[in-house]
Amino acid sequence: MPVLANAKKALRKDRRRTTVNKKVKDKMKAAVKQVKESKLLSDLPNAYKTIDKATKNNLLHKKKGSRLKSQLSKLVEKDTPSKAVVKKKSKKTTKTSK
Repeated sequence: MPVLANAKKALRKDRRRTTVNKKVKDKMKAAVKQVKESKLLSDLPNAYKTIDKATKNNLLHKKKGSRLKSQLSKLVEKDTPSKAVVKKKSKKTTKTSK
């Protein structure tokens, strides 16, 4: 146990931060798990939001957050039916010289 007053205060502060960080991390893990199980596109924004919050608060490294989001999007894209991409015809304007 800490003896000095500033060490006691730091311990209290660390405990508060730990509980907040645990809540955010648990929420993120639950959202990621939900996307992995359901593989629905509608669950993806919630997972992205929680991953971004965890990354912003330095609970996750920036690149790990990006990697998780990428993996989730690939997982969802793979299992959802893809829409046919229709290319639009471009209008070409021809200049006539006089």
